[in-house]
Amino acid sequence: MSNFAAIKEQIELLRHGAVDLISEEGLEKKLERSQTTGKPLIVKVGFDPSAPDIHLGHTVVIRKMKQFQDLGHQIVFVVGDFTAMIGDPSGKSATRPQLTHGEVRENAETYRQQAFKILSSDKSRLEFNSTWLEDLGAGGFIELAGKYTVARMLERDDFEKRFNNNQPIGLHEFLYPLAQAYDSVVLKADVELGGTDQLFNLLVGRSIMRDYGQEPQVVLTLPLLVGTDGVEKMSKSLGNYIAVEDTPKEMFGKVMSISDELMWSYYELCASLPAEQIEVIRSQVGSGDLHPKAAKQRLSQIIVAEFHGKEAAAGALEEFDNIFREGGLPDDITEHVFDGAEPAWIIQVMRECGFASSNGEARRLLAQGAVNLDGERLTSDETTVPNDGNERVLRVGKRRFAKVRVG
Repeated sequence: MSNFAAIKEQIELLRHGAVDLISEEGLEKKLERSQTTGKPLIVKVGFDPSAPDIHLGHTVVIRKMKQFQDLGHQIVFVVGDFTAMIGDPSGKSATRPQLTHGEVRENAETYRQQAFKILSSDKSRLEFNSTWLEDLGAGGFIELAGKYTVARMLERDDFEKRFNNNQPIGLHEFLYPLAQAYDSVVLKADVELGGTDQLFNLLVGRSIMRDYGQEPQVVLTLPLLVGTDGVEKMSKSLGNYIAVEDTPKEMFGKVMSISDELMWSYYELCASLPAEQIEVIRSQVGSGDLHPKAAKQRLSQIIVAEFHGKEAAAGALEEFDNIFREGGLPDDITEHVFDGAEPAWIIQVMRECGFASSNGEARRLLAQGAVNLDGERLTSDETTVPNDGNERVLRVGKRRFAKVRVG
């Protein structure tokens, strides 16, 4: 007799928040077999360590992994150190640059440490897909490639668009979904999770598993988390991300910067709260019993506490209130001194303070009205900071402060 929860309860929990479930009948069949045999499902998720940081967008899938784990199933966290050297073309309009083996391994270790802030390391298997893909060899890859056609690859939306626009598609890019599918064959995956942009890859996995005489995996996709800009999906390259390694203050401030409307998506995808409790908070805001800002502060505390602890979350709230309600300054404000007989160009000052990575970015921030010097909004890129030796407070956006002195 197994200790797994009732099948209906498992399906209800696992389906909650998912976009695609292919198929529910298949999942029910696998769960029934799991109940009968006492063997947990093998639940696979692959991450390509193309960048060293995990952000909240990644944690949407990791949280679903945790649900499977809490239900007693086997989580296999596949670090795609081999496939990252190909580069996942999902949603891309151009060929991705390939990473070196050393870069991938370094990023993979960072991924591992960060993912286990949510997952239980002693209840998870960590696998590097180079273990089997490097041994596959030329003959094995030719055999694998023979199980899928170019015509079917071009059904994929991003490939089709690039083909029709005469944009290059590297042959190695066709190998990515096939290699990811072969991971499922090796692991004999029962379920594979991914974002909605991974649906094509996951379905290729079902097809390839059949070709190898295996029962196809169940595919479950999760929504893509919109970044702090409220427009694009969360991505480090777009600068709209909240990293799990952000300091409590940074994380708290970034969550507070999202719109009131977007807040509910973050509640549903990033907060470890029951759906019923989230609905109560939403109702309180809708009725006017709870201010949206208070609801967002609660969300910020929940997210910060998960990664840094309740004490750090309380400290982040206190500092946030000090800065934005009481007009104070952060405790760790940096100080920058500029020597010289001439006033300092505001563009240079912003870059030296780390508030802009280029002159163009600094100009955009000025044009957006995001730059203040001693409480005065600056908009001209010809502004200079006087060289009178006086200390001034430079603020960019809502959360970034520095003390600057010229002369």
